[in-house]
Amino acid sequence: MYTPCFFRYNKRMTDEQLHRKRKPAPPKQPSLPPDHIGVLIAALMMAVLGWGGLFILVNTTLPYLGPELWMFFFLTLIAISGTVLPVVRYINMRFVRVDTPPPPAGVLVRQSVWIGLFVVICAWLQILRMLSLPIMFFVGLIFVVLETFLRTRERHVNT
Repeated sequence: MYTPCFFRYNKRMTDEQLHRKRKPAPPKQPSLPPDHIGVLIAALMMAVLGWGGLFILVNTTLPYLGPELWMFFFLTLIAISGTVLPVVRYINMRFVRVDTPPPPAGVLVRQSVWIGLFVVICAWLQILRMLSLPIMFFVGLIFVVLETFLRTRERHVNT
């Protein structure tokens, strides 16, 4: 009777080879570095103040082209950056290699501010009625290229 090769015992294998111990796994990095705790607390404060400020601004003022518009852009930047920062942290921690340290908190803040700035630029272009999908794509592409350049530069400076 034929048995598949992965069920058969290889007689050349000794007990030592069968029961040898595996190499210990590299030490796991802490899931929440200390600088990330402060960034997440700041993100919560930014999101609460930004969305609260936008709520008050939209409900109490008229849409003029004066300081109200600039306050809208500023609060939108703060609200979006604070809201997106935990997601940016999760994505960075999820896709970082095991043997590399997690990204510093400054990188997380910078990436979330890029996303907030992208939303503010899109809102500004929409107010001017100039926003379209190709413009959104190229503005987003500019931010991706800038971040890629900065991350590559940081990686080469640190090595």
